[in-house]
Amino acid sequence: MKSDAVHRVLENELAQARHRRGGVPEVLDVGGGSGVWAVPLAVAGCSVTVVDPSPNALATLQRRAADAGVGERVSAVQGDTDALRSATPSGGADLVLGHGLLEYVDDVTVSLRELVGAAAVGGAVSVLVANRYAAVLGRALTGKVSEALRLFNDPDGRMGGPSGETVRRRFDTELLHRMLDDSGLVVELIQGQGVVSDLVPGSVLEATPGAWDALEGLETAAAAHPPLRDIATRLHALARVSDGHTTQ
Repeated sequence: MKSDAVHRVLENELAQARHRRGGVPEVLDVGGGSGVWAVPLAVAGCSVTVVDPSPNALATLQRRAADAGVGERVSAVQGDTDALRSATPSGGADLVLGHGLLEYVDDVTVSLRELVGAAAVGGAVSVLVANRYAAVLGRALTGKVSEALRLFNDPDGRMGGPSGETVRRRFDTELLHRMLDDSGLVVELIQGQGVVSDLVPGSVLEATPGAWDALEGLETAAAAHPPLRDIATRLHALARVSDGHTTQ
């Protein structure tokens, strides 16, 4: 797996899952598409089930898994969050991923409830979402100030109007924390992914000796440190299913 802050958190979580389970961790990747997260997790020794509505994405997933030599560790299920109950491993998944999911679903509350219901007691739910303030800042820095203002003023962090956006909403740290709390999860961490790396031109880094290593160090330091965390391109949260949680 990669070495950014999100991957390190997941690696630690899976190490705990191996200890709890005493065997291979079970991962459920909801909306996992072509396997950007699933295939590396399978390579790391997990059993991964991917639920996604796109048959083309799932076909790509299976090809990538086979090419990586982990085809037997990856299962593909066509569907959305409604299909989770039939796709969930017995006893629940040790780790449920909802990466790039909540921006597009019809109802965040319902989808989160399904993610929580698919996780084992003591297991974790990992969500990765687009950050509304990063979208505002990104457009402002490229001179699209009117668009930045529209994003800032829209309660869902959308362009609105005939913009062609498919995203239904963007999140900020406070909103993400509140929605996870309301779903019954215990939030353990909210951090940023792409805090400064998405703002620094590659040409600048290439021209400066040691800049790539320094940038990686800065990303690691800034990932969980507000206010820098709060302008990251994406917000990542890891939340726990408590012993007292009961699913509907």
